[in-house]
Amino acid sequence: MKAFSRRMFLQGAGGAMLALPNLESLAAPAEVVAATSPAQRLAFFYVPIGVVRSGFFPKEEKVPIPAFQGPSTPAVEGAKLKLGPQPLNLTPTLKPLVKMKNKVTLITGMDRTYQNGVDVHSQCASCFLSSAAPYSIRNSAWPLDRTLDHIVADYVGKDSPFRTLEFSCNSHRDNKESIHFDNVSWYGTGHVAPSMRDPRKAYRRLFSTKEDKKFRNITDLVLEDARSLRRELGSDDQKKFAEYFEAIRAIEQRMDRMEKVKSSIAKVPFKEPVAARLPRGEYIRLMGDLMVVALQTGLTNVATFMVGPERWDTPYMFDGLFKKPMSHHGMSHNQKKHTKNLLKVDRFHMQQFAYLLEKMDGIKESNGTSLLDNTIFTYGSGLGDGATHQYNDLPIVVAGGGGGRLKSLGHLHCRDKTPLANLWLTQAKAMGVKRGRFADSAGLVNDLLA
Repeated sequence: MKAFSRRMFLQGAGGAMLALPNLESLAAPAEVVAATSPAQRLAFFYVPIGVVRSGFFPKEEKVPIPAFQGPSTPAVEGAKLKLGPQPLNLTPTLKPLVKMKNKVTLITGMDRTYQNGVDVHSQCASCFLSSAAPYSIRNSAWPLDRTLDHIVADYVGKDSPFRTLEFSCNSHRDNKESIHFDNVSWYGTGHVAPSMRDPRKAYRRLFSTKEDKKFRNITDLVLEDARSLRRELGSDDQKKFAEYFEAIRAIEQRMDRMEKVKSSIAKVPFKEPVAARLPRGEYIRLMGDLMVVALQTGLTNVATFMVGPERWDTPYMFDGLFKKPMSHHGMSHNQKKHTKNLLKVDRFHMQQFAYLLEKMDGIKESNGTSLLDNTIFTYGSGLGDGATHQYNDLPIVVAGGGGGRLKSLGHLHCRDKTPLANLWLTQAKAMGVKRGRFADSAGLVNDLLA
C-alpha cells in the first residue's frame, strides 16, 4: 500500500491541488503512532462593537440599557457573580450554543486597559490578541504588539503549509478608517497580517488551483486520482474521505451561488455598495467552512476569523433579520432605540459561531476525538458594551479541548479586573508554548487547565 503524509495533496491535470484530511489507511508506519495524537489547533472568532449586556451576560437581564458614553466615562457595572466555575445559564444571546453546552466555557470578569490618544474602536480588534499594557510599546500610538496567534504559530506552525491563516468577512471597499479598525492579526507593531476576504480568492490560495477553463471545480480536477486512491482506504477512512469531498463540493457550489447573487444585485441601483445587500450569514459560514477545512487538513494549525470591522458605518443586510441593510456601529450608539435589533445581531453572530462549533465537532480525527476536541476556539470582542465603549468585563467564550489540555467549565467568573492576557497566557501554555508572562498578564487561569 502507498504511504502518504497527512498533508499530502492530490493534484489533477488542470493544476488544482486538494489537501487530504488525516487518513490512517495512508499513513506511513512511523506516522501511524503519530496519527493517534492529532495536531492541536488554535482559532479565534472576533466580533466587533461589543454586545448588548442584558442579552449576553447572566443575571443582567434587568440591567437598564445604557445611554451612549465615550471611553472616559465610568463603565456599566456587571452582575455580582460568585467566583470560579458554575453552571452555564444560556441567556438569549447564548442560546445558539445549546448543542455545544458541554464543550464551551463562558468567561466573565476579564478586562483590557484603554490607552488614551487614539479612537477607542481602533484598539478593540487590533490590540485584542496582543493585550499589551498601555504605553508599553514605543513609537506607536497603539498598545499593539505581536499577536497571540503568531506567537503560538512559532511553535506549532513550522511544519504546516501556512503558519497562520487570517479570514475576514468585510468585503466592503468604502472604508473610512485605518487598518487598525479592520484587522485582528499582526506580525508585530505596525505590521499587519493581511486577511483573506473573498471566498474565491481564499479557495485558490488554499488549494493552489489554476482554475482551468475546461475544468472549473477542483473536485472535478482531482476526482480521478481520488477514485483510485479511495480503493486503498479502509471503511472508516472511505466514509471520512467521502464526507470531505462532499464538503468541498458544497463549498464550490455555494461560491457559485454567491457570485450569481452578487451579479444580480449589481444590476439593481442601490444607495449602498453591492456587498451591503449580500446574504450576510451565507458569507460568514462560507468563509468559516474554508477555515475549518484548512484546520481539518493541516494546511494550518492557527487561524483568526474576523466577523466584521470596528466602527465602520457601512450597513449589512443581516439576512433574515432586517428588510434593509443596517449599520451595526450606528445602532450601537443608540442602544435604547435599537435594543431589539442589536439583540438580533448579537444572536446572529452567536449562531454563526455555533454553526462552526457543531461542524468542527462532527469532524472525527484518527483517535476518535473531534476536530473541536483538538482545537481551542475563542469567541470574543474588544468591547464589553457597544454603547459605553467599556474595556472591562469583555464577552468571551472558549470552546474545544485543545487536545485534552483545557476543561469545559460552563461558566467561569474571574475576579474583577483580571487581565485578558491571563487567558492568552493560559492558551499559549495549553498549546505548548513555554512562557512565563504574556503582555500585561498577572498569572494563569488555572481553572481552565486540565
